[in-house]
This record gives sequence, C-alpha cells and structure tokens, in this order.
Amino acid sequence: MKRTVLKWMLLAVVFSPCLADCCRSEDAGPTMQAEAKRIVGSHRAVFLGPPKKIPSKMAVDAPLLGNGDMGVALSGPPEQQRFWLCKNDFWRLKHGAGSGPRVFGGIDLAIPGLAGATYRVEQFPYDGVTVGTFTKDKLVVTMRSWVAATENLLVVEITCQGGTVDGDAKLWVQTGAGSETEEGETGGTRWGVRKFTEGVEISTEAAAAAKLIGLDKMTFTAGPDKPVTLVVAMQSVFKSKSYLTDVQKRVSGLDAGKLERCWRDHTAWWHDFWARSLVEIPDKEIERQYYMSNYVMASCSRDPEFPPGLFGTWVTTDSPGWNGDYHLNYNHMAPYYGLYSSNHIEQADPYHAPIVDFMEQAREYAQKELKCRGVYYPVGIGPKGMEVTRGHGYDRRGDSSPGLFCGQKSNASYCLVNIASRWYATYDPEYAKELYPLVRAVADFWEDYVTWEESNNRYVIRDDAVHENTFGDFNPILSLGLVRNSLALAIDMSKELKTDLDRHEKWRHILDNLSTWTTQEKNGKTVFRYTEKGTPWWRNNTLGIQHIYPAGAIHLDSDPQLLRISRNTIEVMNRWADNNGMNSIFPAAVRVGYDPEVILEKLHTYVTKHANTNGWAARNPHGIENCSIVPNTINQMLCMGHKGVLRVFPVWPKDRDAMFRNLRAEGAFLVSGELRDGTVQYVSILSERGRDCTIVNPWPGKTVQVLRNGRPAETFSNDRATLKTARGQTLLLRPVKGSP
Repeated sequence: MKRTVLKWMLLAVVFSPCLADCCRSEDAGPTMQAEAKRIVGSHRAVFLGPPKKIPSKMAVDAPLLGNGDMGVALSGPPEQQRFWLCKNDFWRLKHGAGSGPRVFGGIDLAIPGLAGATYRVEQFPYDGVTVGTFTKDKLVVTMRSWVAATENLLVVEITCQGGTVDGDAKLWVQTGAGSETEEGETGGTRWGVRKFTEGVEISTEAAAAAKLIGLDKMTFTAGPDKPVTLVVAMQSVFKSKSYLTDVQKRVSGLDAGKLERCWRDHTAWWHDFWARSLVEIPDKEIERQYYMSNYVMASCSRDPEFPPGLFGTWVTTDSPGWNGDYHLNYNHMAPYYGLYSSNHIEQADPYHAPIVDFMEQAREYAQKELKCRGVYYPVGIGPKGMEVTRGHGYDRRGDSSPGLFCGQKSNASYCLVNIASRWYATYDPEYAKELYPLVRAVADFWEDYVTWEESNNRYVIRDDAVHENTFGDFNPILSLGLVRNSLALAIDMSKELKTDLDRHEKWRHILDNLSTWTTQEKNGKTVFRYTEKGTPWWRNNTLGIQHIYPAGAIHLDSDPQLLRISRNTIEVMNRWADNNGMNSIFPAAVRVGYDPEVILEKLHTYVTKHANTNGWAARNPHGIENCSIVPNTINQMLCMGHKGVLRVFPVWPKDRDAMFRNLRAEGAFLVSGELRDGTVQYVSILSERGRDCTIVNPWPGKTVQVLRNGRPAETFSNDRATLKTARGQTLLLRPVKGSP
C-alpha cells in the first residue's frame, strides 16, 4: 500500500509542476518555459520574396511585427526595405464616411548595393523577431528586426559579411486624407508627426522618432566589424500629451546597454506568453499555423481601449476595406475565439471596449428605431463611441435612420459571444461587474422584441434578417441561437453577482419557450433551414451553423437527432474554405462530433492551400478574423469545456498522439492531458475558482483515481463524475491499473 501511494505521489510530482506553477496569471514556470522553447521554438515562417501588394484592401502575406499597440509590416526588395509604422489607436475618429484606422508612415531603409540580392525573411514567433537575409555574391546582409514587447520601439540590427554596404534610413509620414503633418531632424534624430484635428469628433495625434545608435546622421556604412542599429519610437496623444518629446528622448537616450535590457524584457514577455498554454500534435503544418495565428493576435491585441480592427494593427493605407472598422455581425468577434481556450486572456480583453463605449448610442437606437428597451447595434462601429457606418445608406428602405443595420437585430447578441466565453472561462467577478450592464441591456432588448405567439405557445422573432439585407425574416436560425446564449449568460452572471434575481423567471420563460430550429431537405439529407419563413439557404457563408458555433446552442449532450441534422448541414454546406465563415464551421463541426479525420484533413487543406505564411487566411478580404481557425479548432478537439461538462480528446482520432498543457476550460479550469499509443495517459486540472468540475470519464468503463495536490483521494468509475475542487487545487486523474 505504501508503494502504491508513493507511486501516485511521484506521478503527481512529474505531471503537476507545469500546472501548479504556470497556470496562474503570473509568469509561467520553468517546466512550461522549457516545453514552450522546444515546441514553439521549432516553428518559423519563411518568406522567399517581398509582399506583392502593400498597401491593399486584401490581407497580404507580409512579415508582421507588433506588441499589441505598435505594429510594423515589412515590404520592398532587399535594396529598399520598407517598415510600415502603424498603431492601434491611430484612427480618424468621426461618425460616418472618412473614419477608420490610418497608417502613420514608415521607415525606408535604402541599401543600393543589395540590388539583385536574394530575398529570405524568417519570422521566429518564439522570440518575436524577424530576420532578413539578403545575399549577393559573397555579400550577406542580415537585418534582425523586433518591436519591443514592453514599449513602442522598433529595433533593426544590420550586420554585414563579405564586404561593406552604404545605406540611408528615411523616416516618412503619410500625408493627405485631411491630416496635418510635420517632419524634422534634430541632432541626428529624425522625427515626424501626423494629426487628425479637423472635421473629427476626437482629435488623434501621434509621433515617431528614428535614430541610428551612435551616429549623428541617418546615413551609414555597415561592414563585418561594423554593425548598425536603427531604432524607431512611437507614441500617441492617447498615451501621453508630450508624445513628440517622449519619442525624441527615447531614441536619443538609447545605447547598447539599454537596448540589451530592452531585448531581455522583450524575450521574457514572449517566452512567458508561449508558456501560458501549449499543444503538440503530429501534423506540424497545422501546429505551425496554430502558433503563427496566436503570434498575430499577441502582436496586435493588448491595448485595452483600442482593439485591432478588421486588419489588425497593420493598416497600411488611408482607405482600408470596410473602413477597417469593428464589424459586429461576426468579423470583430472571430479573431478572439481561440484566445480564451489558449489561456491568452490579456490579448482577448481589448475586444469589448468599443462595444461598451457605444452603449449609449445603441440604447438610443433601440428606443427610436424599434421602441424597445436595451441596445440595438449597427453593423460597423469604431473606438470611443464612433459609428463608422453612420449614414452609409446600404440598407435603406425609405426609412430615416442614420444607422446601418442591414435588417439585422442580432448584432448586440453577437457582441456577447466572446463575453460569454471570457466569463465562463474565468468566472472573474470584476469582469462580471464591468460587463453585466451590457449583458442586461441585451436581455432587456429581447424581452421587448420577441413576440408571444399564443396559437403555438412560443416566442418568435419577427422582421429580422439572417443575412445582411434579407429583410423580414421570421425566426432566423442565428438569432434563435444568439438569444439563447444571451439570456443564459444574463441568468448565470446575475446569479453570481446576486442581482436581478427577480428577472430570472421571465428570462427562463423565454428560454424554455423560444421557437426551435426549422429543417429542410437538401441532397437527400435533413438540414437546417436558415429561417422558418424567409431566406431558406445561402450560396456561401456559414450562417446556417452559427447557432452551433459561436452561439453554442447545440453540443455533444444535445438530442442525437439534432446532432445528426447538424452534421448533415455541415456536410451539405461543405464550406471549409469560405471567406465568410471558416472560423465558425470548423469549431461547429467539433461541437457536434463530426468525423475528426475529416476535420483534420480539411484543416490541413486550409493551412497548406488557403493560409498565408504570416498566419492570415489567403485571399480573404476580412483581415485577421481567421486567426482563430486553427487554435480554436484544435483546442476544442483536445479539450472541450462546454455547458458545464469537461471532455478531453472528445473529437480527436485515437490513433494520433497529442499533448496539451494549460488549455482553459469552462469553470475556470486549466487542463492538461496526453494521448499516446491510443490511450489517455493522464488528465490534470488546476481549479482557479474552486468550482465543481463535471468531467466525462477519459477511460470509459475503467475506475479513475483522483489525486488532489499530489495525494490520493477518491475514485470514480461512472461515465462522468462531478468533482469538488478548491481554489488553487490541482487534480491529477489516472486509471486504476487492472480496473475492468
């Protein structure tokens, strides 16, 4: 008996250190750091030619750098490398046309001696660094570039072998589009300012300053023993009133020692980011895209007031597609889907800021346009309460509303899908206090807008639109799913906050009696109809399965017939490469138990044929929205926490080895597990909030031993068990040897 106890305690020591010391919100522990270096450090993105089209409305396959506020995109041939300078909070802030994020300018690094050189740029996500290698005969010039993770500073380190080169670094500021600009040079520091102060609701101002360290001019000669370092600092008026002075002082005060400390802080941040969670799977193409996608989000989403727009931080034109706005009928939501389960909450949290900022206008729209309480959101908004699509006229039917709604009533509820994910993944009471007013306002809206149909004893949704401008749809499938998510969230969140408990009866009555899904026959199969009356189907997009994901209305515990219809719909739609919904169809397929071999096959095809090297989807005009596809799908396949039930490897081929560490699951649990040789080796669960954990038995038919903080505790052998947990407690699960 003593030997058995010792064995289990040793197992707990082996498997729990990477959980107990790194799942917290502080720095990750050494075990996870080492694993992150091994796994993430093995991946890189290789670009063998300069991007063909910058600036562009379309997502381009360019090397990207960023820290969640400042972003840099690389373009140009070896002899004329361009570093586009962008910033999340650099918008033209006004209502209607002419608003949206704007490019600040850039740095052109001219080295004429590299004309005709080969082009190879490698992006290393583990260190957050990009290395360009340009070769011409015996001459090799290397540019090592990084945007500091802890401040707005671009660093370009130029080294040269096999000869010397002369070069020039020019800082330029974009002009036009109603902006004011200034440029100058002081003591070897080149600086520039761009402002939008006229014809706007809120003034925007930003500055950049560039300097070659140790030189008093912006021209240089680099050789084998003569490296050159270019630094560029950026700041905006939203962060500092003395933004120009700040950037000038920062670059003029840099030396080799300060730069080395900045590099250490930079790599420490990135290494900690990667050690928050890990996955390892056999398909290394999918695995590389998994980490490149999370790299993109880490690089563009950390400013709590200015989340990235459609194209991330990297807006390289003054006329981005769709004004580069926050599109509220899925585009703004989609990039964040995979961040919650990947345990990257810091990158997810900027999401809701513009939605909250727009609440008062959304209340006004609900009252004036629909005579409802609550909030009614248009299609496109910007930060700080801006309405980018105001007066657009795209959905006019002779009404006088200035807002662009396209007939859809569901945008406010769509805004809650990520808020629900964040809440259920963390059960953070401070987050609930901040976001509950929005949740309650959405519940107010649906209380007023749904109609009780006496003849059928049900609530119905009239005069909605499942697709933009399909006016007058009756019971759109997406709205039916989103209403369910919104009211369930309102009940759960208010219960935790102990407020509005008297409203639960009404909300539950709507949930219990809301119209269900309508079906139809297609290709000999029963599939979902997009509406009960109105639009039956659509030639593209995935609106017909978004009630499954992201609305979460159908899942593995749903009625088997519903699951069959769900799988039929996914099969008949066959939209694994659709520019309006790839980010939904993959996770929806997982949620309803679609064939995992097919999911992985389609995911591999997406990665190898439809994804750019830099983590974006290829030929997709909607920017960063598909950065969630691979992380979200893989996380759900390996570890699904949904509707209060935790499943490990629920939709994963049993003959494919896989490992995951610290994936975040509903209930504020950080979960780890490994599948090897067809058998789950262990499951470890760190409980952050001390909530009950209902888990499906990872070893069906076998008895499971539970260790709590390394000590053997209870066993269970049922198909699922509800385990009590305590805050900070780690549960290790393993099958009892010899159990039936």
